[in-house]
Amino acid sequence: MHKEENKTKYFIGMLIAMLLWGVAWTSGKAAVEHSNIQVASFWRYTISFIGMIPVMIYMQRSLKTDLIGYIYMLLAGLLSAAFSYLFFAGLAHGEAGYGGTMVTSLVPLITYFLSILIFSTKVSAKQVFALGIGVFGAIILLRIPMEGLGFLNLDSIYFLVCAIVWSFVTILTQKASKRVDPMFYTLVIFGVTAFTNMIFALPHHPFEIGLYDSVFWLNILFVGLFSGTFAMAIFFASASRIGAHNTGVFMFIVPVGAIISSYFAYGEKIASSTIIGCLLSLVAVILFNKKSKLEKLKLKEAKLGIE
Repeated sequence: MHKEENKTKYFIGMLIAMLLWGVAWTSGKAAVEHSNIQVASFWRYTISFIGMIPVMIYMQRSLKTDLIGYIYMLLAGLLSAAFSYLFFAGLAHGEAGYGGTMVTSLVPLITYFLSILIFSTKVSAKQVFALGIGVFGAIILLRIPMEGLGFLNLDSIYFLVCAIVWSFVTILTQKASKRVDPMFYTLVIFGVTAFTNMIFALPHHPFEIGLYDSVFWLNILFVGLFSGTFAMAIFFASASRIGAHNTGVFMFIVPVGAIISSYFAYGEKIASSTIIGCLLSLVAVILFNKKSKLEKLKLKEAKLGIE
């Protein structure tokens, strides 16, 4: 009973983290509308970096890694800086609900394809079928049957590149996972991203607090602290307890937070193609990660052999 209660706690924690990430798309749009892309990108990660330091101290996480681990973190931080620029650029031009749905839905699919192409990851017939569903979902999500290459306009292209960049960050994260504590990894990425973004933000005077109104500061604090530091801490605390498969499924709660918050804040209407594409991507993720009874049996035997 105690185990079940603990697991329920982590499921609730993951739900909260995903909803906060979803609302961050709408809050980020408000922040960039009251500032600019460079300043919003800088303060978002600077606040997250500062907020993560006491969390690291409280949780007493390991700060150890090797040279390869630092290289992974540096590369991921630079890519994260590119992602943050694309994130706010996309929100400056497009809709928060659509952006949150598109990026969340496309990242796992692009990551799977990159893993297959770069690392020659072996996939089963079931996983190929799952990827086929995912590709179909992506085609619907990008509205290709209705608008052709219309997704290449400014309202969508930033979000598409956003998903591609974050897929590379995901792969680097997977490679670094055996070399560095995930919380320390996140802290360093936040630091590298904040420093990189600062270089591009300096011409816009990011440290002149009075240049930006309360709407900007309230929203950037929310994105930086709640969807950044707080949600990330909950995510790592919960992900290890509920498993990778459940974590992948939970990611699809992000669009719910993005769609609902953008509807109330901006009156954004969500297209049926967006919902259908997102649901098909969810099905693809579930099928891709779902292990058959034979695979589960082999995994159990392998664990017993190790013990």
